[in-house]
Amino acid sequence: MKKNKNSVYCLEFMRRLLKGWSSRLGFILLLVILLLCLFGPLFSPYGVNDIDLLNMYSGPCKAHWFGCDSMGRDIFTRLLYGGRYSLLLGFSSALLSAAIGIVFGIIAGYFGGKTETFIMRFMDIWSALPGMLLCIMISAFMGAGFFATVIALTVGSIPGGVRMTRGQVLSERKKEYIEAAESINASKPAIMFRHLLPNVIQPMIIITTMSIGNMITMAASLSYIGLGIQPPTPEWGAMLADGRAYIRNYPFLITFPGLAIALTVLALNLLGDGLRDALDPKLRD
Repeated sequence: MKKNKNSVYCLEFMRRLLKGWSSRLGFILLLVILLLCLFGPLFSPYGVNDIDLLNMYSGPCKAHWFGCDSMGRDIFTRLLYGGRYSLLLGFSSALLSAAIGIVFGIIAGYFGGKTETFIMRFMDIWSALPGMLLCIMISAFMGAGFFATVIALTVGSIPGGVRMTRGQVLSERKKEYIEAAESINASKPAIMFRHLLPNVIQPMIIITTMSIGNMITMAASLSYIGLGIQPPTPEWGAMLADGRAYIRNYPFLITFPGLAIALTVLALNLLGDGLRDALDPKLRD
């Protein structure tokens, strides 16, 4: 019975999510990008680092749909492989920052008092630095690479999640179901994460989904200035950095990586709007 209820709820949620044309477009576009990045390279006749000196800077053609870069490597193949890194950077850093933000936001909102004051004042100090500047500082300190980039992106985005979760907890902690849980001597961790969390997590789901696109853009920015994923790893930002010196003569070197980033961010933002509408009880019919 419980399994049937969950199935019905999932189907109803998907119906609401895909109700609008924009959310359908975002969902389909993101699904296509994910499938291409996951399985597309398996059907490519070229390796990610295969060098063909005879085709250096060759433009889009039948053999190379998106052309070749300065070393004769197939751009389309590298875009598909690079998408794995860019998407993994975006998803992992967004989920990690959301998880940390939720934990500290619930603690601050539920306990209040000195605990809340300490956490929120620390978040104020933390957010005094612009997120991108903080990412650059951390990347410069830890060095380039995948792990360092995830940490840098995560650290710069935590304060927003803490504030959002704390605000939701403040509106929920005086409600009757919390008083009922406290009256039966439920433990504080149980109250925070078994009772409060399901009722405050919906806004964070929406924000996290939309922040993935921002994380992908910031990761590309770090790679563009040499602090993110390093060559020869094919990450979209690193591909932009490789092609910037040839923008006048060979604009396709940066056009296709730029389009990949733009389309992915667009899909995530459209899907985030659809999630907001699907999770908002006021908009349910």
